[in-house]
Amino acid sequence: MPEAGTRGVPVIGLTGGIGSGKSTVADRLVARGAALVDTDAIAHALTGPGGDAIEPIRAAFGDTVVAADGRMDRAAMRAIAFSDPGARKRLEGILHPMIRARTQSGIAAAVRDGAPYVIVAVPLLVESGDWRGRYDRVLVVDCPPEVQVERVMARSALPREQVDAILAAQATRAQRLAAADDVIDNGGPPAALDAQVARLHEAYAGLSRAVE
Repeated sequence: MPEAGTRGVPVIGLTGGIGSGKSTVADRLVARGAALVDTDAIAHALTGPGGDAIEPIRAAFGDTVVAADGRMDRAAMRAIAFSDPGARKRLEGILHPMIRARTQSGIAAAVRDGAPYVIVAVPLLVESGDWRGRYDRVLVVDCPPEVQVERVMARSALPREQVDAILAAQATRAQRLAAADDVIDNGGPPAALDAQVARLHEAYAGLSRAVE
């Protein structure tokens, strides 16, 4: 990933725990003119049918984690990764370099297209441990853990124990907030986001204007 502020265009790292509403916030910023590089979407492309990560994943974990249609079987991989920290590290070692290369390309494309600022959505930004210096600002979408659990169970039909395991594998709420330059409170209804998103959009666009 390039250094923050590529060619004077602010690069904002957007993160938050599972179920916090990162995608909702990203969509609202994009609607106001931001460019978005979504690392989760990149990861899905890499692990989809014919994706560049499929054969390295097959070599590392075997055929059982590759579905009949050629995509990574996310449920099978999740079961392995959450029961074996070493497996998770091996998967990250395959995916992370590929994701970073495509993220860099996405940021460069947004700069060429004249975006006022670039949002890079990184679900595990804090967990990566090497995020400092990559972004001009870190934006954390925050909500109480119990709200996260309720949202994830409602949308994914996962059992409570599996959601708790996912939360336990992520940074704590306190760790994310400690890393934040900016925070959006998404513990309430979606309508409560509007004013917060509008304020941050103006601030980030202002960063761009300040270096022109």
